[in-house]
Amino acid sequence: MNARPAAPGPWAALQCEAGFALRERAVWAWWLVALALSALAVAAGLAEVKQQRATIARLVQADDADRIQALQSQKDWGSAAYHVFHLTYDPPSAFAFAALGQRDHAAWKHRVRLLALEGQIHERDAGNPVLALVGRFDFAFLAAFVLPLVLIALLHDLRAAERAAGRHDLLEATAGDAAALWRLRALLRACGVLAAALLPLAVAGTLAGAGAATVLAACGLLAAYLVFWTAVCAALAAWRQAAPVILATLLALWIVLAVVVPAAARLAIDRAIPLPSGADIVMTQREAVNDAWDLPKAATMSAFVERHPQWAADAAVERPFEWKWYYAFQQVGDQKTEPLSAAYRAGRLQRDRLAGRVALVAPPALLQRAFQALAGTDLRASLAYEDRVRAFHAALREFHYPRLFRGESFDPAAAQATLPRFVPAGDRQPGM
Repeated sequence: MNARPAAPGPWAALQCEAGFALRERAVWAWWLVALALSALAVAAGLAEVKQQRATIARLVQADDADRIQALQSQKDWGSAAYHVFHLTYDPPSAFAFAALGQRDHAAWKHRVRLLALEGQIHERDAGNPVLALVGRFDFAFLAAFVLPLVLIALLHDLRAAERAAGRHDLLEATAGDAAALWRLRALLRACGVLAAALLPLAVAGTLAGAGAATVLAACGLLAAYLVFWTAVCAALAAWRQAAPVILATLLALWIVLAVVVPAAARLAIDRAIPLPSGADIVMTQREAVNDAWDLPKAATMSAFVERHPQWAADAAVERPFEWKWYYAFQQVGDQKTEPLSAAYRAGRLQRDRLAGRVALVAPPALLQRAFQALAGTDLRASLAYEDRVRAFHAALREFHYPRLFRGESFDPAAAQATLPRFVPAGDRQPGM
């Protein structure tokens, strides 16, 4: 009776399979594709972040010069508040290059005045129509949507190719533990993809000054995600079908998880949670401000004093035009848009929460959201910037109202020294 060949030990099996993988040109080709795409994604992200930081630096310098010039040419606090703009901005975090997220379509800079604020917040730069069509190719997009395709290309014929070559049964007979053989072969190829993707990310994170904890968290997320896709590919590769059938099945699964589920969920969520648009808020505020010119001044000042009773004693308007009345109806315009603005914010948060729940069954969307949270480019970060702009505008009002209502004399030098300055948030790290 012939003895069964002894199965190789774990280390010998690892060496054997690693050597086999390294001799395959197709494996090297896909690893190089992953490396090149990862390098391209992080390079594009770094370039975009560099451009945003350069834009902010240029605007800060121009804002300082513009403020000095505008203050020197004014004669009173009302005209100074009208002509002086204040730059507010949200600098990208050190890890934003990996996932630009909301920064592609939500405003991250504003120039605000003491005028009604909501219209200034919801007026934004025109977006790039190409980005609106295809989206931003950053590392989060690569990791979530492209790397699974690389794994599918590498692993779909893991067994089918051996069957076609007539080696499948012999390999399983000599392996001892056939399941371990195929797991090892799949993991080695997937580890190559992971290493190729993470190398540019680690280099870019170091160059950008991202925290080690952030980069490690991103590496862990990507590793877990690729383990999921490796398990899916290996499971379907065991299906006793031709390689094209397995490939088509894996691609169909990718389409469902990466495209169909997120798109259908977005349509359902948008239908289930209607919300006003930013344009609705802008128009409502402008109508309220424009109508105030035709209303009795006492009606405007009464609505203003309801929110600011400390100025009741100085609220009388005795001339056809007074700056305190002008800024009072600007404030009242903000007050009239508060319900719309609150509904817009609450609706966006509710949609985002539901999208997060749907992402639990759509791993590509889940990974992309996780990367955006790490990079500080998700919806909550965008809303936090809006809150900082509102807080700064409130500080401007608190600064100007005493001078407007008490008729204080205007001093350009004192104004330049004492005007509130916007302080941006620092770079965000995980957990902050």
